Amino acid sequence: MADLTRRSFLGTVGGAVCAGRSVHAQASKPNVVIIYTDDQGTLDAGCFGSDDIHTPNIDALARRGVRFTQAYAHTVCCPSRSQLLTGRVPQRGGVTNWLSNNPADENGRNMYTSEITLAEILRDHGYRTGLSGKWHLGAKPGHQPLDQGFDEAYGHLGGFIDNYEHKFLHSNPRRPPFHDLYRNGKEIDETGRYFPDLVVREATRFIVENKDRPFFLYCAFNVPHYPEQSDPKFDKMYDSMAMPRRSYASMITTTDDRIGQVLNTLETWGLRDSTLVIFMSDNGHSTEQFNNWGVNYGANGGGGNTGDWRGAKASMFEGGIRVPSVISLPGRIPQGEVRDQAISNMDFFPTILELCGIDPPDYELDGKSLWPVLKSADAPTQHEVFHWMWQDQWAIREGSWKLIGNGRDTTGLKSRHAPRKDMGELYLANLADGPPESINHAADRPDLVKRLHRMHEEWLKATER
Repeated sequence: MADLTRRSFLGTVGGAVCAGRSVHAQASKPNVVIIYTDDQGTLDAGCFGSDDIHTPNIDALARRGVRFTQAYAHTVCCPSRSQLLTGRVPQRGGVTNWLSNNPADENGRNMYTSEITLAEILRDHGYRTGLSGKWHLGAKPGHQPLDQGFDEAYGHLGGFIDNYEHKFLHSNPRRPPFHDLYRNGKEIDETGRYFPDLVVREATRFIVENKDRPFFLYCAFNVPHYPEQSDPKFDKMYDSMAMPRRSYASMITTTDDRIGQVLNTLETWGLRDSTLVIFMSDNGHSTEQFNNWGVNYGANGGGGNTGDWRGAKASMFEGGIRVPSVISLPGRIPQGEVRDQAISNMDFFPTILELCGIDPPDYELDGKSLWPVLKSADAPTQHEVFHWMWQDQWAIREGSWKLIGNGRDTTGLKSRHAPRKDMGELYLANLADGPPESINHAADRPDLVKRLHRMHEEWLKATER
């Protein structure tokens, strides 16, 4: 589908957004840092219950903020990142299938540039905006980070890369692995350097260079996503652990260590108390494995921890979409508290605007500000219903009930393309079952199935274009 004309969002925020207001006058506004990890499973941090894994920095962040036990992202990378940066369901931006990974893909799918990103709004309110890490919202020129509100961007445009050669490994006989590392839209070569360290290097530089003005840093780590190339210094920590948890745990601790380096930069420069930090994973842990061009890589069938929850990445079961998440802003957001209300990664968009004193845009957002939930553990969830859709899979949750259409259970499977496990076209799950989502209630609750199915179709009609 062709791209759509960009909406104007200036009407409700006072015309020329920063007219008559200096950057210095906005210095009291919090800086914003979003730390987005890649394929980190539902419970894969100590503060979320994994007592076999070392995550001191994520745990410390939780002690200085609010930890969410029902935080939803999406089932794979592209729609999750679309939701996070736009505050809207991905169908509105054309993110319904895998997006382009290579700028040379003339016919590849890209998120519509008509979607307004958080970076665009914050930049127009005096923030310096930077991306360090993974983009994966379209690689075609005109759809890259600098086209969507980022003043500067460093990292890879596609879904993942080898951490040392910086090549995208998924390929076909007509296109071998290709190099994918860019600074501000120009390809660069840093072959041999460990990419998570490069993400930290660029994030640190960005923070230091902008320490005297409001800034927004989107620190989108490419780990623990495969290939599982962990920092060797953590491998011995898990020598006694069985595979595949062993290699995955080392990747998680590698990720946590790099998160800590970014947070330490904020501390070193006295910025921590004036910086809103959001941590989240983009989807559940991976169970994938691949062998392309003579290279074996993947997640070794999956080493993530979902506890009682069923599913993994590329599934609409909880293990595919429920992820770890923390929000922290000392002095304004409670510290060391837990919220059990169900939230979405789309909610961070309006929450950030509210905490930064910026009026919401004049078009429809699907996210809801979390401020009432942050203020009170007794506040109701901001969402009565949740919707997800990716390719032909979809799900709708209302209360403890979730209806899944064309579902796939990727628990323990070695390919996201594996066939469904006798799920049928419609699977009515209950989160209150023991274990959750273990029984298909569709035959017993036909009226509920019909109503939820109708609600899904109405939602899809209203959002997909």
